[in-house]
Amino acid sequence: MAVCPVGRLIPGRGVAALLPDGRQVAVYRIDDDEVRAVCNIDPVARAAVMSRGLVGDRAGEPAVISPIGKQAYALADGRGLDDPARGISVFPAWVDADGTVFVATEPAFRHARVTAA
Repeated sequence: MAVCPVGRLIPGRGVAALLPDGRQVAVYRIDDDEVRAVCNIDPVARAAVMSRGLVGDRAGEPAVISPIGKQAYALADGRGLDDPARGISVFPAWVDADGTVFVATEPAFRHARVTAA
């Protein structure tokens, strides 16, 4: 699903996007042309806030940190970096040759405790 031109995304910040089935994803621009997407529902707080999460890294691994409880999740596979029992669903995301950001409508990694994605 097309989200927006990559130039509209600010590196290190997230935006929320609505999938055709009503689920929400949080899309992040990591650097010039690298984008990542996760379920927008915080697995602990159960609120649609992950697009407002802090993007950075944990031991060199790209991560997003919940703006509510400050739990960290790996952007590569959604593992909980603070609590391995909790994870977040990760959706494939990419930038095409025209500079448009796309997000797959099904997650590549789905975590059992996350039921909103």
